[in-house]
Amino acid sequence: MATRNDLANAIRALSMDAVQKANSGHPGAPMGMAEIAEELWNNHLSHNPKNPKWANRDRFVLSNGHGSMLIYSLLHLSGYDLSMDQIKTFRQLHSQCAGHPEYGYAAGVETTTGPLGQGIANGVGFAMAEKLLASQFNKPGHEIVNHNTYVFLGDGCMMEGVSHEACALAGTWGLGNLIAFWDDNGISIDGHIEGWYTDDTAKRFESYGWHVQSVDGHDVAAIGKAIAAAKAVKDKPSLICCKTIIGKGSPNKSGSHDCHGSALGEAEVAATRAAIGWNHEPFVIPADVYAGWDATAKGAKVEGDWNAKFDAYAKAYPAEAAEFKRRMVGELPANWKAETDKIIAAVNEKAEGLASRKASQNAIGALAPLLPEFLGGSADLTGSNLTSTGSFVHVEAKKPGNYISYGVREFGMAAIMNGMALHGGLLPFGGTFHMFSDYMKSGMRMSALMHQRVIYVLTHDSIGQGEDGPTHQPVENTSGLRYIPRMDVWRPADATETTVAWVAAVERHEGPTSLVLSRQNLPGIKHDTKDFAAIRKGGYVFSDCDGKADLIFISNGSELDLAIKAAAELTAAGKKVRVVSMPSTNVFDRQDQAYKDSVLTAGVKRVAIEAAHPDFWRKYVGLEGAVVGIDTFGESAPGGALMKHFGFTVENVVAVAKTVL
Repeated sequence: MATRNDLANAIRALSMDAVQKANSGHPGAPMGMAEIAEELWNNHLSHNPKNPKWANRDRFVLSNGHGSMLIYSLLHLSGYDLSMDQIKTFRQLHSQCAGHPEYGYAAGVETTTGPLGQGIANGVGFAMAEKLLASQFNKPGHEIVNHNTYVFLGDGCMMEGVSHEACALAGTWGLGNLIAFWDDNGISIDGHIEGWYTDDTAKRFESYGWHVQSVDGHDVAAIGKAIAAAKAVKDKPSLICCKTIIGKGSPNKSGSHDCHGSALGEAEVAATRAAIGWNHEPFVIPADVYAGWDATAKGAKVEGDWNAKFDAYAKAYPAEAAEFKRRMVGELPANWKAETDKIIAAVNEKAEGLASRKASQNAIGALAPLLPEFLGGSADLTGSNLTSTGSFVHVEAKKPGNYISYGVREFGMAAIMNGMALHGGLLPFGGTFHMFSDYMKSGMRMSALMHQRVIYVLTHDSIGQGEDGPTHQPVENTSGLRYIPRMDVWRPADATETTVAWVAAVERHEGPTSLVLSRQNLPGIKHDTKDFAAIRKGGYVFSDCDGKADLIFISNGSELDLAIKAAAELTAAGKKVRVVSMPSTNVFDRQDQAYKDSVLTAGVKRVAIEAAHPDFWRKYVGLEGAVVGIDTFGESAPGGALMKHFGFTVENVVAVAKTVL
């Protein structure tokens, strides 16, 4: 029968063998955290390898994702659908065992990790989601939501600023369902960290309001006691500081950065085998070790017990049970289309002139009653982003609600929302100034990488926002977001387009959406009802001319009004002009070629107008067309004055159009 030491050494062997075969990877962390992982996964983690999506499973996050062979070893050994053949293809093209854990590749990987610090922030999101769902669905005697989130993290995660943002908020929330394990091995890529990391980490987390313990990370009994103590603390998140030796078992490289980010080498692998008493060929796991790790029977029982509880819950609360199922699979309410069609029509009928950030707030207020899974928030800019309405209950004093004040933590907000979306049951959106999307760009990219339905509300969209000056005026950000694969960016020109954009964002399951919204008022426009479907295509003919056009204006946001007025002047001068509104280039680009050609007719010269960097629009106007944009930083002045100063006037647009014609 395999010993506990054998079970831990199986992780070490698989990790060093896979990294060696790939000649690429990070064996040190998996080898150093083997005992922690063995104790957690075999004696505490509630999961079912045969149903990785079971709703009430504990979530496990490997925030120090460079040590990915740790999670691949755990998944393989405990019975998930991850074969040894896949382990052997570690870091190779199309392998389930990617270089860092990738969501959607291997069953059981809860989130993509690799950019350090984001995993622990995702973990905070998982735990917040559990707490919120528990408050919404649990009933006396019927706790159907009561799981924990466990996170492994290393020194790099601790150093990254996003960990400070997220972990401080976790303490404020009192997330007793969050337990993190710090792999305190004193090593990062550059070597021993005392030259650049001397924080008193325990005191830091205590100051956040965490429950903190310190243990020998190779003492399984001490680790088990620490986990039990952490689970007993219900009003604070827990950090278990685990003193470990990186690359433990390697005679010549353990305890140094030599085993952090590269293979041990054939000779050292052989020496390690001898040192830990692992007398098996590479990628060979003895039957008794597999038996010691196998979690399938235990997982089936724990899920079966929960299923029985849920059946009892469903009998007592059938409506709530049905709603829980709907939300956990991400389905929209049955009346969604009929109700949203009415909402869009009502907004269009009113044709109110207002800022698109205000139109967004109105849309949120109209959609919220249909979507109990809506979870709003802002990075300390609620009154400016207009992300809250009377439909939301603010989270205060550790009491759950459905609107979160994230504080001045844009990056933390993005990463936390990713965790919430991955958890399931919630549809998170969060607001900040568009300029500060720079702070959270990496988290936004991770939303897209993982196909997650997260909505970013980005207000104060251009130089038109005015007096705050160039530090707050995004000239390059909109284009930058458009370049992120799977990110849909909308910059609507009026209230109807804004409402359509919100509906599209909610309906979208393939990735995140960024809503780029104005501070200044936009004209009210009453559309023909046929435009509703056209807006959904990202770009459409707003107004046309008789016969073939001489010129096509392409615009969006506040500048669409300039295009409309400039087209009127040119039409009066005898030119035939089409105006195209393009609120989402990403969505437009996905349309079939016939539709795109019907909007942007080949051979017709084009002028694009957007208060942003002009280079992006060259793909639509070509070298013979022109762009009215801004390729410098802005200035501090009223928005109207800035628009005039930088050439966003009817006169300048007409003049530019004439040079093209």
